[in-house]
Amino acid sequence: MTDTFALADRTVRRLGYGAMQLCGRGVFGPPKDRDEAIRVLRRAVELGVNHIDTAQYYGPNVTNELIHEALYPYPDDLALVSKVGALRDDKGNWLPAQSPAELRAGVEDNLRSLRVDRLTAVNLRLLSHQANGDHAQVPLEDQLAEMVTLRDEGKIAGVGISNASTSAVETAIRLARIVCVQNPFSLVDQSDVEVLDRCTADGIAYVPFFPLGSAFPNLPKVTDQPAVQAVASRIGVQPSQVALAWLLARADNILLIPGTSSIAHLEENMHTADLELSEEDLTELSAVTSSAVS
Repeated sequence: MTDTFALADRTVRRLGYGAMQLCGRGVFGPPKDRDEAIRVLRRAVELGVNHIDTAQYYGPNVTNELIHEALYPYPDDLALVSKVGALRDDKGNWLPAQSPAELRAGVEDNLRSLRVDRLTAVNLRLLSHQANGDHAQVPLEDQLAEMVTLRDEGKIAGVGISNASTSAVETAIRLARIVCVQNPFSLVDQSDVEVLDRCTADGIAYVPFFPLGSAFPNLPKVTDQPAVQAVASRIGVQPSQVALAWLLARADNILLIPGTSSIAHLEENMHTADLELSEEDLTELSAVTSSAVS
């Protein structure tokens, strides 16, 4: 198992950090404890994180400002990855922002708030195919063309795609030579295995969100699975660490960005990089994976 993987023009550690949870409840508004949020970001870099995932619409305008305050001037090896395709209104509702002009504005907003000239990668976050109010659906080809233009202008080093179907990923590979895909994937949800395997074959980074299972209520959670709890108990770690370690063992192109607003939880997550599951562990966990894909 490798410790690093290529992401656009960088080589990053496979265990990174997702900044979404630094916002207030519902990814909206400021953090409950701003000083603690700053400490978490600085501790993440101290622990070797060199891949931070963020978005201007987290907050909105919260996580990028925190990242800048905590880490600027940035370490030379730090990969800052963001996403565009959405906006938040003053009540916290998610709105599509997927016209070429809106995508460009989203990238420019990220550059300005983070105070960088170029981002390592920007993911095109796909929302519902339904129109929302005055926002008509924009052809994926037009969105990707704008992302490629932004890359050609040097504002981003690589184009990614998020929340994308298999066909959308194939289109993005063909038209934009994407460097990463962010889709849901975990022990209890392997419905995206076709995309993962395609990315693995092409050397494209695959960044799973919901690595512990869906955040929505009444859906399976990895940490609730008896096999996961049994493996965790046997080797003396937390079930969440087993879940993350399984993903790292699943494919070398998987990059993890677990998020937290707690230093203790951050350190627990980072220790996963030193955890290597045995064949016995993986065999026991296969009971979960078999049920997940059946």
